[in-house]
Amino acid sequence: MRDIVDLGAFGADFTADPYKYYAKLRAQGPVHRVRIPDGPETWLVVGHEAVRTALTDPRISKNWRGSGLLGETGDESALFTNMLDADPPHHTRLRKLVAKEFTTRRVEALRPRVQQITDELLDTMLAAPDGRADLVAALAFPLPMTVICELLGVPSIDREAFRRWSNELVAPTSDEAVQAASLAVSEYLVDLIEATRNSPGDGLLSALIRTSDEDGDQLSREEVVGTAFLLLVAGHETTVSLLSNGVRALLQHPEQLAALRADYSLLDNAVEEMLRYDGPVATATWRFTTEPTDIAGTRIPAGENVLVALASASRDRERFAAPDDFDITRDARGHAAFGHGIHFCLGAPLARLEARIAIRSLLERCPDLAMDADPDALTWRAGMLIRGTEQLPVRWKA
Repeated sequence: MRDIVDLGAFGADFTADPYKYYAKLRAQGPVHRVRIPDGPETWLVVGHEAVRTALTDPRISKNWRGSGLLGETGDESALFTNMLDADPPHHTRLRKLVAKEFTTRRVEALRPRVQQITDELLDTMLAAPDGRADLVAALAFPLPMTVICELLGVPSIDREAFRRWSNELVAPTSDEAVQAASLAVSEYLVDLIEATRNSPGDGLLSALIRTSDEDGDQLSREEVVGTAFLLLVAGHETTVSLLSNGVRALLQHPEQLAALRADYSLLDNAVEEMLRYDGPVATATWRFTTEPTDIAGTRIPAGENVLVALASASRDRERFAAPDDFDITRDARGHAAFGHGIHFCLGAPLARLEARIAIRSLLERCPDLAMDADPDALTWRAGMLIRGTEQLPVRWKA
């Protein structure tokens, strides 16, 4: 057994800048045995090609239910009866049913509403008399939260509560708090779905309840709960950090910001570079080996936890030249921000749409936008899953 790398020993510096540690690990090999901060020992996959291999190897499973293995995604509640925590053929069935209601056409139809929400949020933000705001609270959080909640029919009065529960689940503070949040979310969604069954509309939740394939297959009640949970959490959490990380990268690289302001045809490519350079998901959710598995020459025994470092793969110099440079003109295709294989993020088109609209609108309306805090003083979200700061103070000339 190779030496165990204790990531927790690096302290807050690892949370603030894991990339330099990932680079050192990649230089030694693409797969390592590590101890994560406040967590168990696990196998960590850091190389770009090894990451793609791990994400497509059928021996590395996502189906914790009934596995007998303990882990943060091993919860037996209905919340985890969704396609992210399933393997084929169950995953194939769930994704097919959900994808019917999450098409590119449906996402594109949201463009006017996303623009309207963005404009309203910026109106409120720019009305601040001191010309200062926390961009996370003012734009990065409320935009995707409003969009996904409107899609699913979550009342506006409940969204802050859901945000607190979601925060706890993706950046845990304690086992007790996670359990309490899981219970609260589950009870809330069961009640919401029952109310929607009794009074259906034309929203996404109603569509999920009634959707079926050509053979008449439908989502079970438990599967509707799990799918609604996945869409609500994944539908806003990743975009919050995509927006805040992306704007922070622009503000810390003024030459790139100037290039984008001078030519907005670079916007789509800039968003891809934001995803590559400092994407919102640091590691994919937990997996485990169902049998002994070789990944890039490393033998992982059966029944072992596996974490796949998406952030590391997107900074691998074997795939990207000068990977630590933020360059909105580079070809960023092949980044791992949305995963790879059968679990590639279903909501990627929506996240991209929101980012393109929000970032362009922000830059056009704030020609003198600047950071309003020392970057080294920013506080980072806990855990290995979501990468982003808790706040992003900005200023402009009021």
